[in-house]
Amino acid sequence: MTEANDDADDVARAPWIPGPRQAADDHADLTGTPSGPGDEPDEPDVPVLSHAVLKSLLGAWALSACSGGETQAVEDHLTACAPCADEALRLRDAVALLHKDRDLDLDPLLRSRVLENCLGRRPARIPVPGWVTPYDAETARLDALLRDIGESEWHAPVRLKWYEEDRVVRRKATVAGVIGHLLAVDGLVSAALGLEDPLGTGVPELSPAERTEAFWSGLDRPPNRALRGPWREQSHTLIRTVSFAGRGVADLTVTYKDFALPLRDSLLERAFECWVHADDIANAVAYPYPPPSGAHLHDMIDLAARLLPAALAGRRRTGLAAPARGLVTAGAPGRSLHLEVEGAGGGHWYIALDSPAAVGSPDHAVAQVAMDGVEFCQLVAGHISPEEAAAGQDGDREAIRDVLSAAASLSRL
Repeated sequence: MTEANDDADDVARAPWIPGPRQAADDHADLTGTPSGPGDEPDEPDVPVLSHAVLKSLLGAWALSACSGGETQAVEDHLTACAPCADEALRLRDAVALLHKDRDLDLDPLLRSRVLENCLGRRPARIPVPGWVTPYDAETARLDALLRDIGESEWHAPVRLKWYEEDRVVRRKATVAGVIGHLLAVDGLVSAALGLEDPLGTGVPELSPAERTEAFWSGLDRPPNRALRGPWREQSHTLIRTVSFAGRGVADLTVTYKDFALPLRDSLLERAFECWVHADDIANAVAYPYPPPSGAHLHDMIDLAARLLPAALAGRRRTGLAAPARGLVTAGAPGRSLHLEVEGAGGGHWYIALDSPAAVGSPDHAVAQVAMDGVEFCQLVAGHISPEEAAAGQDGDREAIRDVLSAAASLSRL
């Protein structure tokens, strides 16, 4: 479509748009009642105006500041000029936001609705894989929190807590220090993808806690809000790189020194830690922070449930869990604990008790634990103790104690 000018208007392509209300200086009797016996309401004189003049009147029309004749001329023009009709709709929406009684806070679901609508009309050429979306969502939510806090709140104290060998470990940090921790540990994923490591080149293999301490000690000043930019850029780069890499990248191994995860699970684990530490930050600055969506929370719980048999076997080797009672061949069903998680993200999992190679089975369940989804995640994060965790327990008490303790042992700095 060619652009309209003073000589000729566009071909009619837009619907007629009625005015929001009577014009400000239209003094006709709005009830339509004649002003006297035999009188009829006066019709406004409609001036003949050029396209340029009519376009200049759109703002006044949206504010109902045109005369009666100008209002009619503009509205007649809108039925024949698609560009002006589009502009009129945008101005009408903008005027609605200026209403003094209207809440100007944006609908929290607006972003997701806009994205859904846009992707429905034109799908992304390179979509973000579904298994990356929890990490994408949690980093975006944390970044929104960081955008809202003030300069002084970046130095607010944050008390980190986790479990090691059945004892609580605490570490003091600040909001900025926690972002530095996330930046350093996400660097393990960056390094696995061949991207830049925030700790630099030639870094030896370190655990997440060792990487964090090395990053903190390498700063030339206390952590501050300047870390937000590198952390967010790194998360964007990870998502972009994985999206362009194709399907095979999901199975790439990410090493955490003492254990390893496929990239698919590693990014889910990073999403979980991002949420946990975002909640730590929110508590430190008195900021409301809801848990992840039900689907993402379910994926995080599922990852923890899949890691529990190996964690339980590791504790058994160090004498922190009861000996196995009935070993079975790999892939065979064995003695199990039924983990029932309630609420958003909930479900049912059967945890193999005697060997990580066994398969959990409802037919071989010897105990059951029921708990809320967020509560289970708080246990896995080391924020609550095994004794505080289970809302409902039934069956083998030893198996219940061992599984809950193994869940807490998954936590770390």
